[in-house]
Amino acid sequence: MPSTAPTTRQITRVAIASIVGSVIEQYDFLVTGIIAATVWGGIFFKLHALAAVAAAIGVYGIGIMIRPVGAYIFGNLADRAGRKNALVGALVLMGVSTLLIGLTPTYATIGIAAPILLIIFRLAQGISFGAEFGTASTWVVEQAAHSKYRGFWGAWVGFAIPIGLLLGFGSVIFVKSLMSEAAFIAYGWRIFFVIGFLVAIVGLVIRLRTEDSQLFETLKADRQILDHPAARVWREMPGRILRTSVVNAMFSGAFFLCFVFGTSYMKVVGFTAGQAEAIGLLAAAFMLGFMIIGAFLADRISRRAVLLTSAITFLVFAIPYFYLINTHQLILAAIAEIIGFGFVFGFGYGAIPAFYTENFPTRYRASGASAGYQISQVYGGGLIPILAGLILKSVGIKHAFIYIGLLVMAYAAAAIVAILMTPETGGSDLSK
Repeated sequence: MPSTAPTTRQITRVAIASIVGSVIEQYDFLVTGIIAATVWGGIFFKLHALAAVAAAIGVYGIGIMIRPVGAYIFGNLADRAGRKNALVGALVLMGVSTLLIGLTPTYATIGIAAPILLIIFRLAQGISFGAEFGTASTWVVEQAAHSKYRGFWGAWVGFAIPIGLLLGFGSVIFVKSLMSEAAFIAYGWRIFFVIGFLVAIVGLVIRLRTEDSQLFETLKADRQILDHPAARVWREMPGRILRTSVVNAMFSGAFFLCFVFGTSYMKVVGFTAGQAEAIGLLAAAFMLGFMIIGAFLADRISRRAVLLTSAITFLVFAIPYFYLINTHQLILAAIAEIIGFGFVFGFGYGAIPAFYTENFPTRYRASGASAGYQISQVYGGGLIPILAGLILKSVGIKHAFIYIGLLVMAYAAAAIVAILMTPETGGSDLSK
């Protein structure tokens, strides 16, 4: 075993290897959402228009709902066989399932087998994505365990979010500009999934050439590997899993309110689709900048201070966000998106990877971080859109923002309580 702490170069190699799969995840999250809502319904389901769209979005949603299963499987693998090995396996599953989605024949070609195959491949993709955040964060934060910039290195996993969004938006705009709408529906949408597969291959090569974290290697050398780490962390730290989960559920609310629903709302009040997309791209770029600042301040001040700043800002700004959009002023709408999405999400996410991983001991760190993060995707990222859909149906989009704003404010308030209940972990000893 090496007797010295990893060098900056070694930490950087792990940080780059950890971010690759997360970039693909965010790229997929955006691109698949767009394609599911606009393409899949018409080519994979023999239903009338609205029912087909609903079915397609449902298939998209199951890829999110299944993620806790992936968190359990691959978190357990990461705590037994190594962070690197788990992420290599997850990336293989991710790349193959992504390619198979892009190659799935339409309903007109193979009938009912088409949506069945789509569901199977989307489930496999969701399981692989469930492995990414918690294990990738564990890998890089452990490698930087002795660095005074541990929060910054962990934030590299978070950097994947704005990078993935920028790549996703940019690729959709670019591909659509090269072909007609009919061509895009016929075959153009499949290009994104082939790209995802090719990027996964690159990521696989990078990960295979990178060493595992020093903390895990020490754990293995000391023969302290648990038989069932994913089950043990649930038995021994259920409160910590749930508490950390509540924090990320708030960020899921911010993502949905300002990015998904907010973009649609901008179109309703009079902004063009191009203007709404441009504002979204601008906010994603600002998000990356805010994330870097948040990561440095998480190391300089504390993880809790950064998270509380984001949560309180979101609590206060959820309703005013829509009033700025309602002015019909492009600059004010851009400011609303930069604050509500770019700052709230980006600044807080500068601390999230370190916050999750530092809350669990090495023996089941990947399992605990993955569990807390991914279950929040179910009742945060999965449940909020369902509730918002019911609100939209009941009151209409012009009035829905008040009720949806109140809904996500409740998530923000819960996150504030959870953060205050969680001890500060910056500077803690991760070798235990």
